[in-house]
Amino acid sequence: KVEPIEVRSPLATLASLPPRPSNATARQWQQQFPAFENNPAPLFKGGELTVTELATIMRQSQPRISRHLRLLCEAGLLERHREGTWIFYRLADLGEQADLVNSIMNYIPYQDQILQHDQKRLEEVKKTRDLKAENAANWDKIRSLDVPERQVEDYLLEITNNLEIETLLDVGTGTGRMLKLFSPYTKQGIGIDLSHEMLGIARSHLENNAITNMQIRHGDMYDLALMDSSMDLVLFHQVLHFADDPLAAIRETARILRPDGIVIVIDFLPHKNEKLREEHAHRRLGFSEEEINEWCRITDLKITTTKVMRGKELDLFIWVATKK
Repeated sequence: KVEPIEVRSPLATLASLPPRPSNATARQWQQQFPAFENNPAPLFKGGELTVTELATIMRQSQPRISRHLRLLCEAGLLERHREGTWIFYRLADLGEQADLVNSIMNYIPYQDQILQHDQKRLEEVKKTRDLKAENAANWDKIRSLDVPERQVEDYLLEITNNLEIETLLDVGTGTGRMLKLFSPYTKQGIGIDLSHEMLGIARSHLENNAITNMQIRHGDMYDLALMDSSMDLVLFHQVLHFADDPLAAIRETARILRPDGIVIVIDFLPHKNEKLREEHAHRRLGFSEEEINEWCRITDLKITTTKVMRGKELDLFIWVATKK
């Protein structure tokens, strides 16, 4: 008789996992190992989630979901952080815990019908987020809640004045404003966005300004369809606060940066404006300097310049990092 896995001990958990037969279904495996029954862990492969989102996806009560999350956090498999009234959970991605998570996730039979149903509902949840995030007509207005846009743009041109920019990527390009700004100083640029509505507006913006050295593409910040070491400059202009997994986006950016390439992140410092989350689908209420520093350390990026810009309502922080 196979004993259930003790979730509270992560190393014991991994050591206790026998090989799963390739033909074993999720239900068979869950019956053999009760600790994984109705477990939300597989859903975190796609990024951060809240208890409410998990309850919607798994059709379970929030107390039951919270119990699973507590056990996974105690086991070191999940990390949690509070932002305002929301609590986000994500897979551990550092040290021994990260190795353990990767090993356990490899055991999960994602092709099983049960898990596929959960994955479909996860996609529905993400589509709902996307619908909330489509503020095309007000995009530039939202971006100017903090610091005058002209002030930010002048600073960006100042710090990149001596760069030879052959290739540029604007992640989450929105209306294409950054592409227009850098078009005179860049040989070739690309702006990506998940929103087809925003892409249409960006294309019109470039066409109306006769900008021909910039392209617009539908793209995902976590899986950029670009070659390794292909970009001189990557911009995240008030985009990361929409991301489920900002670290994964930075890691993907490090992959496509050329040696000595530059990434510039412009985003909010930590704040408590819940309205941006409720009305404009912001996932994160800003980022701390320590958090960005840690992401750069993990992805082998070296921070060279930082600047705080104080606004009437919100403060901006600009990080400039180079690929080591």
